[in-house]
Amino acid sequence: MFIKGNTEERLFNAAIYVIASVIIVIVMYPLVFVLSASVSDPAQVLNGEMWLLPKGFTFAAYTNILHNDRIWIGYRNTIVYAVVGTAINIGMTILAAYPLSRPDLPGRKSLMLLITLTLFFGGGLIPTYLLVKELGMVNTMWSLIVPGAISTYNLIVMRTYFQSSIPWELQEAALIDGCSNWRLLRSIILPLSKPILAVMVLFYAVGHWNSFFNALIYIRDEQLYPLQLILREILMISQSDAIDGTVGLEDKILLAESIKYAVIIVSSLPVWIMYPFVQRHFVKGVMIGSIKG
Repeated sequence: MFIKGNTEERLFNAAIYVIASVIIVIVMYPLVFVLSASVSDPAQVLNGEMWLLPKGFTFAAYTNILHNDRIWIGYRNTIVYAVVGTAINIGMTILAAYPLSRPDLPGRKSLMLLITLTLFFGGGLIPTYLLVKELGMVNTMWSLIVPGAISTYNLIVMRTYFQSSIPWELQEAALIDGCSNWRLLRSIILPLSKPILAVMVLFYAVGHWNSFFNALIYIRDEQLYPLQLILREILMISQSDAIDGTVGLEDKILLAESIKYAVIIVSSLPVWIMYPFVQRHFVKGVMIGSIKG
């Protein structure tokens, strides 16, 4: 590739390309390896014969996983949790971030100080569990949604975006023209905030999709298990069967190894599909919301 500029610029640009290429390889190799391992002969994977491209092509692990009815229950539950949870997260974050971005809000700095303190201090697992139990949310979907309705970090990022990217003069002009606060938020603020909204949707949705610890603590009914918890149990069961089995022991061990990689792909695929649709807003929203202000 021809790099324009003087010698120093060419050397600098060349170094950037080299570093970027190395980072791309470091990031992409594990992804390609896991994908290849999930469709490869597990014996060749264990023996180290497969290091990049698939060998001994097989879909046995995917067949084993996808023919399990619990997988589809988990997908259904996780989609519900992610959609409902993200909608609540976005709504609550907007309603908190917008007033805190307004310079005419009394006590704004004190409120932000109290909110920021929650980044450093938390109630702990046991008090949180007792609170969720007293509210009657244990073993319901709300135990996975309500306690984390607002992320303090996301709230600060969105507030900073509103404060730095949408001129206060524009808001003042709308208020002088008789625009109410609700209409100002709906008709002016939100249409100008698509980048940060896309980022928040991605952050919250991925958080709900990957979450399993809260479900492990609060959910007892298997019909309410999210996908991550079901995949964890499938993996544990396949490994325990491989250890305890007496017939076809070697085959069970190999299948358990292959399932381990297939589980990663099955759980990550929806996020990979979603990311390209918000990627063009992602960098812009994060940079503006995090650096300015």
